[in-house]
Amino acid sequence: VPNYHVPQGVGDIVMIQSDHTGAVDILSAELETADLLGEQRKAQPPALAAPTMWTTEKMKEFKAKMGKEKNGRMVVKRGEVVTVRVPTHPDGKFICWEFATDDYDIGFGIYFDWTTVTSTAITVQVSESSDEEDEEEDEETEGLSPAGDVERGSKSYLRNRYGEIMPVYRRNSHQEVQAGSHEYPGEGIYLLKFDNSYSLLRNKTLFFHVYYTS
Repeated sequence: VPNYHVPQGVGDIVMIQSDHTGAVDILSAELETADLLGEQRKAQPPALAAPTMWTTEKMKEFKAKMGKEKNGRMVVKRGEVVTVRVPTHPDGKFICWEFATDDYDIGFGIYFDWTTVTSTAITVQVSESSDEEDEEEDEETEGLSPAGDVERGSKSYLRNRYGEIMPVYRRNSHQEVQAGSHEYPGEGIYLLKFDNSYSLLRNKTLFFHVYYTS
């Protein structure tokens, strides 16, 4: 039975010596796949620029307009976080948004998922947590890599996918329309989070508009 020297890390030499002949075969442990996976784990997404933000006082006009739009109004229930996922558009250079609420404030923040865009459809997710990694792990890892890949389900890979543009904090969206824009950092999906997890009693009616410009 050959004696195996167990490699301790990428780049180690594996020595396999036969008990019968004494001959030594040297195999490099620096496998291409291990190298690629190591680089993937080390890779960090580039820093993201801050958004441009402003407010307007045209609450009634904005709410009336959004109330007529098919997806211009939604209810963010007490204790919930609504994540609006907006893919970068091939014809756009900036994402823009506007929102307001009835009667009470709401938390708002923006993140970016560095991922390949396969559809320009805007989707909405509802959760009881603002931690995108936990939300995504179960459903997203299925499509990240082929079955049998050693990185499948890797939290480190997911963690490296996300960048913070602006952390969630409470906005006076019941007093002024909150608006902003951000220049595309590259291909990916914007995550606009509307956080009502701090509210134990009140649902929030949200009026919302998102679009791209060139």
